[in-house]
Amino acid sequence: MSDNFVHLHVHSEYSMLDGAARLNDLVKSAAQLEMPAIAITDHGNLFGAYSFYETAHKLAKTGKTASLVKPIIGLEAYLTPNTPRGERKRIQFGDGSGDDVSANGAYTHMTMWAQSTQGMQNLFRLASRSSLEGYFYKPRADRELLNEYAEGLIATTGCPSGEVQTYLRLGQYENALKSAAEFRDIFGADNFFVELMDHGLEIENRVRGDLLRLAKDLNLPLVATNDLHYVKQSDSVAHDLLLCVNSGSTVDTEDRFRFDGSGYYLKSAAQMRALFADLPDACDNTLAIAERCNVEFVEGSGTYMAKADIPAGETEESWFNKEVRRGLELRYPDGIPQYALDQVEYETGVIVGKGYQGYFLVVADFINWAKTHGVRVGPGRGSGAASMCAYALRITDLDPVQHRLIFERFLNPERPSMPDFDIDFDDRRRSDVIQYVTQKYGADRVAQIVTYGSIKAKQALKDSARVLGKPYALGEMLTKAYPKAMQGNELDLKKLFDPSDERYGEGNDFRMLVQSDPEAAQVLEAAQGLEGLKRQWGVHAAGVIMSSDPLLDIVPIMKRESDGAIITQFDYHACEALGLVKMDFLGLKNLTILDDALANVKANQGVDVDLEELGRTLDDPQTYELL
Repeated sequence: MSDNFVHLHVHSEYSMLDGAARLNDLVKSAAQLEMPAIAITDHGNLFGAYSFYETAHKLAKTGKTASLVKPIIGLEAYLTPNTPRGERKRIQFGDGSGDDVSANGAYTHMTMWAQSTQGMQNLFRLASRSSLEGYFYKPRADRELLNEYAEGLIATTGCPSGEVQTYLRLGQYENALKSAAEFRDIFGADNFFVELMDHGLEIENRVRGDLLRLAKDLNLPLVATNDLHYVKQSDSVAHDLLLCVNSGSTVDTEDRFRFDGSGYYLKSAAQMRALFADLPDACDNTLAIAERCNVEFVEGSGTYMAKADIPAGETEESWFNKEVRRGLELRYPDGIPQYALDQVEYETGVIVGKGYQGYFLVVADFINWAKTHGVRVGPGRGSGAASMCAYALRITDLDPVQHRLIFERFLNPERPSMPDFDIDFDDRRRSDVIQYVTQKYGADRVAQIVTYGSIKAKQALKDSARVLGKPYALGEMLTKAYPKAMQGNELDLKKLFDPSDERYGEGNDFRMLVQSDPEAAQVLEAAQGLEGLKRQWGVHAAGVIMSSDPLLDIVPIMKRESDGAIITQFDYHACEALGLVKMDFLGLKNLTILDDALANVKANQGVDVDLEELGRTLDDPQTYELL
């Protein structure tokens, strides 16, 4: 075997407020250390899997790394304490002391990697169902799920919080042996490894001998890993501050959550082999695992577009044409003008030529359901209002030709991306429309979209001042001196000190402050380590994925515990790249106000006001007099 090494136990920035390894830096540093591959194994989720894969390939393609650093997709999963995943209870393995199972008996940990694309899909399904069916403090899998999705996966006994190591710390060797044998039988003898770490921790050293004994008794291979939470050794300070942000403590808080031991960074092959000099095979096996792991994301725009209901004997194209014609006859009861027919003929050629007729039919379906069920819908927002076909299908409510709107801004033969209708609904009834499409198109095919909130410059300054125990006034002073955001975008801290940046001059007051105040300079240094790291996940304000195929077969998903909402684990960019289609369901308060106003007019005057009819009259003298 080579003298190289591969890091397989890596927690990236997508391990919220726990991992501080930025993907770009991680891959570049691995390349500089001449590592052929590196893994991502975030806690309980696969948030960063596609971004990691994309980053590695993009850096290689653009020449920013000498060659591709193979991205290995993994997961540090949470397992139930040998109970069914639906049982939301804790189990004590021992006496409940500090050596007992992690999370006071709610779950243990297990490291897994995908060795094939099928294995990666199984990892997606396992992580998804852990959230949908096994959530108790964390998304948890049980042995049943492991059995169901073991194909294509490589697994280990895990970190000190794993089930096997927990038994060993408690002196229950036979139970540890039994657990390891069960996992071996689930994954296969060649796919289950005894994982060894060395961060100078007492709990690691105490079980080392028993792990080696267990490996010998069960004839299991060893693998040496390094629990990596940041890229460079110097990043440990920023990571410790991140843990303080997570726990709401300061660096001086006694008994706060912190990492004991050291070395949670990207070590060189020489460092790792020196650490495990007595077990060279364990290091060789990291390379062997990396060679076996080869996954590929299949990309393609619009691959999984939701399917419209088409009557028997019709095709999407024929039904689209008929629905558009029927819509034109309703829009123009006194006869369809030639300009509308000409525009529809042109648009149909583009829409059908690009295969988007089904998309129009699906959007028309849920918009018309909303209109017929008392949900107020906006007349049309953005470039989609320029489509005569959309007007005919009642997706929009204004004649685009009369308003001189340009269809090509919305869709043209040269545009590679999907069309995108922004649709406004009464804010109070938006959830009803989402519920309708969920029931109509399948609960397993509809989900909202995750978003990731990063720590911006001002927040980094505030967080740093707090966790360093500085006066509140200092954090306020720094943020007030910081340049204002432009169009919602804050200036990066590093750009504030770059004379070539066009906004450099705006930072004079801030620079003078940090140059004159040592405490302010200390806060700035800490903030630079936090800026840009992922802080939390949220849900896209409008986006809803509607898929033709079950989402479990395409991306990992999860359930929000507060309301049961189903959400993708990949953000919109990743979902779109993998062929999923986003629909925008915007909740607009203005529509709520309009609906209330119409109800009040009806209650007070006994008059039913038709907003569509009002909208057609743009030259009413009384309206202009009022204005």
